Amino acid sequence: MKRHNFTSWFACFIGLTIFAPAPFAKAQAVPTASRAGQMQIGIAGTYVKPDYGEHYTAGPTIYGTFDFTQHIGVEGDIHLASIITPGDIGEDTYLLGPRYVFHHGRYAPYIKGLAGIGIIKFQFDNIPHSSATYIAYALGGGLDLKATRKINVRAFDFEYQQYPGFSPHTLSPYAITVGVAYSFH
Repeated sequence: MKRHNFTSWFACFIGLTIFAPAPFAKAQAVPTASRAGQMQIGIAGTYVKPDYGEHYTAGPTIYGTFDFTQHIGVEGDIHLASIITPGDIGEDTYLLGPRYVFHHGRYAPYIKGLAGIGIIKFQFDNIPHSSATYIAYALGGGLDLKATRKINVRAFDFEYQQYPGFSPHTLSPYAITVGVAYSFH
């Protein structure tokens, strides 16, 4: 009789230990434990001030970010600033690199360092649509605003770009971008 009582108590203890705490366990919230990162993909307009001549170039930009942690991520930018070219010289860049985000409420200021390629496109009458490709890098930063749960507004993005192989001297344009992105959680 005592053996039966001990077996019942032991089975009850194991059942409570295994099954009862599961609904009450709050060690990790499900979204935190299951999220691999946060990604956003956006479109924007870019204004580029080259350091040759007095003209600017402009055009669309496609950008994307993936944040591995709350602060550390990666960003990729495709600037097609050869659409509006009053000086008949355009610049397209394809850049990728790390970024660091400072979250403060719905504001997310960030800094970044990107590298990739830059394409200078010449559209003069006597040089029909020729181009030259260079290694390019950029240092910059900006501010993203969380408009809704899924929509982020890129209030501004600034990049100081370098084309070290451009001759006769290094080309140093800067780009300003404004846009909107869809955020995937």
